[in-house]
Amino acid sequence: MASDMTLYWGSGSGPCWRAMICLEEKGLSGYNSKLISFDNKEHKSDEVLKINPRGQMPTFQHGNVVVNESLAICLYLENTFKNQGTKLIPDDPAQQALVLQRAVESQNIREKAAFGMLSYFFRTKPEDRTEALLEEKKKACHEELQIWEGYLAKGGPYIAGKDFTLADACAFPFLGTLVRFGFNISQYPHLAKYHDLVKGRPSVQASQPPHWKDTPGKDLLKDI
Repeated sequence: MASDMTLYWGSGSGPCWRAMICLEEKGLSGYNSKLISFDNKEHKSDEVLKINPRGQMPTFQHGNVVVNESLAICLYLENTFKNQGTKLIPDDPAQQALVLQRAVESQNIREKAAFGMLSYFFRTKPEDRTEALLEEKKKACHEELQIWEGYLAKGGPYIAGKDFTLADACAFPFLGTLVRFGFNISQYPHLAKYHDLVKGRPSVQASQPPHWKDTPGKDLLKDI
């Protein structure tokens, strides 16, 4: 069933990891996997640009259907394969709305916490780094994580309640990236418990960035 599916992805990309978690959760692990090198600019190759003019990852093809953008890929997989694997979007309208809200909202973890902090160290020129800018980034990161800590405190153990859903597939990759780079998630007890719960899930283990398995984590964010 998955043999006519191809996922173009890059190792270490949170959006790519989202899509891969959903493929695993829906029992579609037999898809064609095309690992793209960002360093070699393969995401800007003619092959990729032909199906994704933005040259961004992930890009997904199922037969003649091409889906770009990670959330769109996740929604496509759930809607196309509703009756197999994990049910990622519940039927109840109110619960469905919560799951979709959290899935969309998880982009804030990427922008304000994971990417927000890492971009300071990797993309800000040394001469442009200031204590004031770092403190601004830290403040935004902690304010965002406090919101998610509150969500889990009100009702867990997963992001949108008692079951693993699309919200978890979308949010966890960015939390996992923070921890990978040394962020002390124990500052947030509910998030720490959530991270420990989800990190061992088979879909997460099977789809985590392959280079993480062979190299130690970083301590870049240990003081954040």
